[in-house]
Parts: sequence; C-alpha cells; structure tokens
Amino acid sequence: MNIPIGLQLYTVGKEMDADPFGTLKQVATIGYKTVELSPLTKISLADLKKGLDDVGLKNPSGHYLLPDLMTKLDEHTDAARRLGQEYMIVTVPWVADPSRFKTDPAGDQMAFFMAVLGGLTLDDWKWNAEQFNKVGERVKKAGLQLGYHNHNFEFKAYGPTTGYDEFIRLTDPDLVKLELDCGWVTVAGHDPIAYLTKYPERYRLLHIKEFHKGFHPTTTLGEHGPHAPVPTELGRGGIDYGKVLGAAGKGQIGAMFVEQEPPFTEMPALEAIKVDYDYLKKL
Repeated sequence: MNIPIGLQLYTVGKEMDADPFGTLKQVATIGYKTVELSPLTKISLADLKKGLDDVGLKNPSGHYLLPDLMTKLDEHTDAARRLGQEYMIVTVPWVADPSRFKTDPAGDQMAFFMAVLGGLTLDDWKWNAEQFNKVGERVKKAGLQLGYHNHNFEFKAYGPTTGYDEFIRLTDPDLVKLELDCGWVTVAGHDPIAYLTKYPERYRLLHIKEFHKGFHPTTTLGEHGPHAPVPTELGRGGIDYGKVLGAAGKGQIGAMFVEQEPPFTEMPALEAIKVDYDYLKKL
C-alpha cells in the first residue's frame, strides 16, 4: 500500500496529558511516521506543532466533534491547515435537539453522551447526513476534506437498513469521505472487507484495532459483561489484517492509524503501541 504506519493519539491520551513532548518522541522512536489528532488532546496548537516538527511526525488527519464544526468551523479549519492536516474526521454523530434526552448534561457528561448515541433514530441519521453535507461543502472550500469515523453503534438495524448504511447513502461522496475502524465494524458483527469492497471510493483512512476472540457481536457502545469485547494488541485477536489490508489496497486508502482502546491491562500503552507497530511492520 506504500502508506506510513500512523498512530491515533487517543491511544496514548494519558501519556500525552502527562508528558506530551516525551510521548511524541517515544512514538516516533518506535517507528511511527504519522499521528492522528484526538479531540481530547489538551496541548496547545503551537506546542503540538512544535512537538510534532521536533520529532518528524506528520499529522494528516484530526478528529473533531460535529457541533464544534457546525459552530466554529473557521477556527478549526485554520488549526487543521496549520498542523498540515488533509482530513477533518468527525468521530460521532449528534442530534438536532439534545434536550429530548433525560440525563442532565450539566451532571454526568459521559452518561448524557452515551444516552444520545444510544438513542439515535433513523431520522437522526438523516439529519446528520444533511449536516455533514453542509459542513463538508464548507470544509471543501477551505481546501480540506471532511470524513466520518465509525464505532459499532452505527450498525444498529432500522428495519432493512442501519444508521451507517443510511448515512453513507445520504451523504455526498465528494463531500464526505469515510475512515473505517476495522475493529469496531467487527465488534458490530460485520466484515470490514465487505465495506471496503462495496465503497472503494469512499474509504480514505483506516483505523487498525483489535479485540480478543470470544465476544458476542454488539451494536451497544460500552457493552459490559462476560461476553463484551475486550481490547488487545494487534495480532492477538481474531481479525485477519493481511486480508483486510489486501482489500484496502485495491481502493484509495491514503492513511492508516493504529488505535488501541483502553484499558491497557496486559502492558502499558507505550509498550502496547510498539507491539502494534511491530505487527503491522512485519505484516
């Protein structure tokens, strides 16, 4: 594929908060050539740019939240250009009227967030597609590309379709590209190769992620219990990434990023990302 191996910085979020410059240096030392910015990154834009430049890391993509792009797009496109990004990837959908959810947003923010994502209707997905087309047009005019990154909840069924399939159908292929999270697609009980094959023009980025074998497929984000998906390092789960990358290589993938979900129970995050890098490098 001739694509450098990258890392989504969410994977080392705690380490970035504690020592951003030292963490970026360790990421580069392992061998990663690119990073994808997390919306949770707390370091300032100027410091982040300096930290990346000092260790030779490129930042072709960043993650963003839809409400932020709807209300402060110019601010974010300016930051994206300064960091050298090509893609602005939205990580989750939203809703037109969050007040319909009972959880108090001023109280437990995570509970409110999960309630919104768990309560999406097909009409919500239609609304999201409309907003993405509007924002995508403005992002395109700014010289950048809007995209969407999936989890597993997008694959909840609404009759014969899913939220994800409806979103793809209703968004403009030129204005909204896709970042396929291969791990979350698998958790939802679907095949990443099937989507890469069906939409070779839409997918431009990959998230390379793994879960231990034995989970029950689920479209519930944050599933708990003995059969819930458990994150692990690449090569230690059930996804055949040789075949996945083979399918991806037939499309237009321009970047890929390792993203490992916490908690890191088997080894610290900085050790885990080396295992992940070595697996992909060998593959």
